[in-house]
Amino acid sequence: MSNGSDQTPSRLITEAVMRVLGEGAIAVLTTLIEAPRSVGAKLLIEESGARVGSLGDSTLDEAVAQYVPTFLESRAEARAFRVAELGRELEAWREARVLFERIEPEPHLVICGAGHVGASLARLTRLIGYRTTLIDDRADFVTRARFPEQEIELVAAENWTTAVQKVIGKGRGVFVAVVTRGHNEDEECMRAVMATRPDYVGLIGSKRRTNIVLGRLREGGVDEALLREVRAPVGLDIGAVSPEEVALAILAEIVAVRRGGTGEPLSTWRRKND
Repeated sequence: MSNGSDQTPSRLITEAVMRVLGEGAIAVLTTLIEAPRSVGAKLLIEESGARVGSLGDSTLDEAVAQYVPTFLESRAEARAFRVAELGRELEAWREARVLFERIEPEPHLVICGAGHVGASLARLTRLIGYRTTLIDDRADFVTRARFPEQEIELVAAENWTTAVQKVIGKGRGVFVAVVTRGHNEDEECMRAVMATRPDYVGLIGSKRRTNIVLGRLREGGVDEALLREVRAPVGLDIGAVSPEEVALAILAEIVAVRRGGTGEPLSTWRRKND
């Protein structure tokens, strides 16, 4: 039988991390890794500002918490800082080091449409370790005969709206690529997607086709600010032609968005300096 004494700092932190992940939220776990005292102490700071735990000093906790938005904006998964780098004058802790670790759901790519591009994108995404879900309203397109890879979750949609909203959930950590077979399927799928607010939405097609779909959504009352965030046409311009190349262009853009990349060639700096 459990009681209050079971709620050790470590247990409370663990429970808070599980809750954050279960809610599809985001937080930063900070750990004192080098200090005059309290090494190993942990403080979890949620994106909302809520805190669980302590590094052993309220002023240090405050300095660390104030730096969390900057760390999250950097998109780094983990980084250690000297307290002096945090921009606060805490003489007693100046040389102490704090490890910041990003806590968020694993990246989840939801692909609407299991045609040639969708199938190629699902297989490629699986290789880089993202959770992958492939949805199609044609049941024979999402079978294990076509996709023996168990890491790819297959969903046969009776209708796009129900299937898409169930898979995306709250949207945190979710990237959506809409690569269906036609305007009507695109529109139905996109309408469901836009209601869930995932981190990324991409729509395949020519400028004309994507403008038609976005125009229909606009006429249907979808907020203009949300429509401006849609990547349409989806993907980076790499001159892709084959389904596999188009899938690579889409995934490259998703990685760039997630990691804060520019999509420019890494050699750009050299040419600018020549």
